[in-house]
Amino acid sequence: MSVPPPAHHVAVAARGLRREYGSGTGRVVALDGVDVEFAAGRFAAIMGPSGSGKSTLLHCLAGLDRPTAGTVRLGDVELTRLDDRRLTLLRRDRLGFVFQRFNLLPALTAEENIMLPLAIAGRRPEPSWWRRVVTAVGLTDRLRHRPDELSGGQQQRVAVARALITRPQVIFADEPTGNLDSRSGAEVLRLLREAVDTLGQTVVMVTHDPAAAAHADRVVFLADGRPVEDLTGPTVERVFDTLAGLDARATAGPAR
Repeated sequence: MSVPPPAHHVAVAARGLRREYGSGTGRVVALDGVDVEFAAGRFAAIMGPSGSGKSTLLHCLAGLDRPTAGTVRLGDVELTRLDDRRLTLLRRDRLGFVFQRFNLLPALTAEENIMLPLAIAGRRPEPSWWRRVVTAVGLTDRLRHRPDELSGGQQQRVAVARALITRPQVIFADEPTGNLDSRSGAEVLRLLREAVDTLGQTVVMVTHDPAAAAHADRVVFLADGRPVEDLTGPTVERVFDTLAGLDARATAGPAR
């Protein structure tokens, strides 16, 4: 099943995306001919049962994993045609990442961790953008603190700021609230929502949590490596019901 394109400019798209691991009897098909698009300036979530291919899809879209077949386009650039060096530069300059693990460098302050992608590129942030990002994530009084002096929620806010600071075309978030308590998780989701609504960013997030997915504009559901449902204007109840339907379908098995 192909997911119909949204009526907005496309930020990132996959066509015929297939990802296999292993060979012979040990071959595993994680993605099975996925066609999907994600709109610019919107917040999208990817959900599905364990093993459905949702993290594999995000990693292929973000250039962190190479598909076995098919294409991925970021705007006008086809990622699948880039060599490793150009792909590394593209990820550094045009993409932002927020993972379940905060991935902060313990020897650096919050400010230095936020600045790290720009420092690696030999660039400095635009002062007005720096102020907007730091204010948006509520870290003005924590910039001199190192990660071990911050709570889990504050560390993830540093990670969100680091993802925002380069003004990426897309922010990819893989279970960004997975290591957080419910209050800290809600703060991070609010930040991602505000990044879209007030900073004009594009967010594509993998999550297993219906409450997290309800912050998105759209949820794409995967099963067996393929998109099977597409929900706009999600609520916790609608997401939960859709997931329950997928589980029931999987339990019932193929129709006879």
